Amino acid sequence: MGELRSYLSFFCFTFSYSVSILASRLVYTTISFLLVANVNSFDPLIQFPILKNTTGKSITLIYVNEFGAKGDGITDDTKIFQHIWKIACSSPLRPKIIIPQGYSFLVRPIDFVGPCRSKVSLVISGSIVAPKDPEVWDGLDPHKWLYFLKVRHLTVQGGGTINGMGHKWWARSCKINTTNPCRHAPTAMSFHRCSNLKVRNLRMLNSQQMHISISDCIYVEVSRIIVQAPAKSPNTDGIHISSSTLVGIRDCSIRTGDDCISIVGNSSMILVKNIACGPGHGISIGSLGKSNSWSQVQNVLVDGAYLSNTANGVRIKTWQGGRGFVRKITFENVWMKNVSNPIIIDQYYCDSPTPCPNQTLAISIQSVSFLGIRGTSATKNAITFACSDSCPCRRLYLKDVQIVSFLRLFRTTSFCWKAYGTTSGLNNPPSCFSSGESNRQQPTERLSNLLTA
Repeated sequence: MGELRSYLSFFCFTFSYSVSILASRLVYTTISFLLVANVNSFDPLIQFPILKNTTGKSITLIYVNEFGAKGDGITDDTKIFQHIWKIACSSPLRPKIIIPQGYSFLVRPIDFVGPCRSKVSLVISGSIVAPKDPEVWDGLDPHKWLYFLKVRHLTVQGGGTINGMGHKWWARSCKINTTNPCRHAPTAMSFHRCSNLKVRNLRMLNSQQMHISISDCIYVEVSRIIVQAPAKSPNTDGIHISSSTLVGIRDCSIRTGDDCISIVGNSSMILVKNIACGPGHGISIGSLGKSNSWSQVQNVLVDGAYLSNTANGVRIKTWQGGRGFVRKITFENVWMKNVSNPIIIDQYYCDSPTPCPNQTLAISIQSVSFLGIRGTSATKNAITFACSDSCPCRRLYLKDVQIVSFLRLFRTTSFCWKAYGTTSGLNNPPSCFSSGESNRQQPTERLSNLLTA
């Protein structure tokens, strides 16, 4: 141990006079090697440099390649990622896990489980890629690839890429080939029961199914995300929100084969700001109420979106027989180009190979506003409100909606069934509401505060 102390004294003296981060990393790595070689029980975190952030708090930098991850896109690095997560999650020093630029890490289905001792950051500057073969998921949960559970104060960022390698999954989908059985496919990044979550500045490619799923979470920010998948890739939602509250999605570009953004059951206080969408199925609330289930979505503001060549624009979709409500929804400042069904409420939604039976129960839809929506429609019916006989849509509101034919070949029209509301300003096509009902939605102060959160 005398020799060991000599080494320690020498290197600690050197570190105290070091003037660069690179030198400090080298010193700590060398100390770690000596200590681990001589004392088996020593804390492995010593092998990473401990730095100070602008607030003076300690941060531990953990580079996955320094732990043995190959990053060649061929070698399976899953176990190393699992090991690093356990170290980071148990650290009190605000660890940052670094996925360095220039590497491509092959990772199988993996769970990142919290709660952790302190705030954790996952900095993805390089790439994380999924296995190409769906058989890798045999015996595992088919819904999950990168799965985060019960993590608080997590930040995922870095400018890198997450590639779901979904081509073989899409080829065997029943929506591509009706002779195939319908199966579940993994979501690229799933966040379940997380809080104070930030996901930003990432590129998401070719997810097997959904790209980002947020469920049972509170206080979430998703920003500056680029999502890309082929227009014909099935069920490849960009960002999917369920049973979550206080969620802000901002400054994202989403090109997929399904909904750019979907908001479903028991979600509230959702802000969607400055979104580019297309191709895809548009921005949707729903579907809700499948199999006679209960769902509720309220206090949603979509403010600022550009949709091009999408199958739908802004949409609310519910199944017959569902229970619950959709209310206090505002879509505003939306521009559209060659969009089919620019504005649509559909209480007869049926995504099934067989016809859905008529049912009397329906999810209530009320207090929905469409403000300053402009652009061009690929179909004649630019506005469609197909509401339930037993539970009509009420307190709908249109203001300054201007949607014309994409090729100027026809006049756009509105279609209403059991839809009640009012209008103001200049609207084209003209409203088809059955009667007037006062309705003017204003986002709550708390929801607006998400803009600067």
